[in-house]
Amino acid sequence: MTTTNLPMPDVRSAPPRRRTRPLQVGPVPVGGDAPVSVQSMTTTLTADVDATLQQIAALTAAGCQIVRVAVPSQDDADALPAIAKKSQIPVIADIHFQPKYVFAALDAGCAAVRVNPGNIKKFDDKVHEIARAASDAKVPIRIGVNAGSLDKRLFAKYGKATPEALVESALWECSLFEEHGFTDLKISVKHHDPVTMVRAYELLADACDYPLHLGVTEAGPLLQGTIKSAVAFGSLLMRGIGDTIRVSLSADPVEEVKAGIGILESCGLRQRRLEIVSCPSCGRAQVDVHTLAEKVTAALDGLPYPLRVAVMGCVVNGPGEAREADLGVSCGNGKGQIFRKGEVIATVPESKIVETLVEEALRIGEAGEFEGELTS
Repeated sequence: MTTTNLPMPDVRSAPPRRRTRPLQVGPVPVGGDAPVSVQSMTTTLTADVDATLQQIAALTAAGCQIVRVAVPSQDDADALPAIAKKSQIPVIADIHFQPKYVFAALDAGCAAVRVNPGNIKKFDDKVHEIARAASDAKVPIRIGVNAGSLDKRLFAKYGKATPEALVESALWECSLFEEHGFTDLKISVKHHDPVTMVRAYELLADACDYPLHLGVTEAGPLLQGTIKSAVAFGSLLMRGIGDTIRVSLSADPVEEVKAGIGILESCGLRQRRLEIVSCPSCGRAQVDVHTLAEKVTAALDGLPYPLRVAVMGCVVNGPGEAREADLGVSCGNGKGQIFRKGEVIATVPESKIVETLVEEALRIGEAGEFEGELTS
């Protein structure tokens, strides 16, 4: 397993972080002063080692830093040693129903274990054994409370999965581990409703100093799920709450990673990469801004250094936005005025805009005229 280099935040705009207990998920630091990390989860059958490792490789290439794999059966548990050994990023075993798979995950070399106490048989009775085994293996545990699998006792007490019910469940389970001297814990209290989820994390942040994993569970398809997660995560992250995140989408998990990275960049918690500033469609536009912005994005995607590029369709806001960007174009009358670092450097035909922006972007990279670090 290789160590993941965590991109540092943009210190000019990063909000102050809630201080939490630090822990290690393999080589990735979580909590304390560590940057917020992006997680995802494989959709393959974990027992299919090759397919799972292929998906982990795709997630790693997209920027995922920690990956979770489901372990609902013995075949899945048997596959963990090979997956944990060959994965380029830390592997978390996701355990439901059978506590015996917690021990299998620890023996397999997984970097962390996630347990859902609400649906593990006699989980509370097994805490002593789990705490001792996790402590011996020096492996952290995430207490993952979900609205859909809330402990029946708490559901009876509160009538539904309220923020208070989710928090009480998480803190109760933490207290059981604490009784046995184990505090290498991370907590999540997930709900499908962003408002309920945010309130639960607010209460949890006030009640403990454990690192928190943010998630809107069952967030939905790509667009809806991204919006719900961005609203919830942004509200919490801008107040310093949250140490790891997963955008849970009914989509290719690579899209979860892209969305998570984008959220962190927008919150000033991750060094931005390519950022396209483009105007919305309106009657003033003298160019097809939508198509032009897509072409510019495709042409510049993958640059190993941060770059803000403005693609503007008219002279109202165009020149101002183009000057504020690292590189920009303000369009009108079939031409594009190209700006680099606030200065007009050329006027080119519309057909040459994308080509010119790419050339200038490469020159910026060659000259080292960018703020931030190169990405691997």
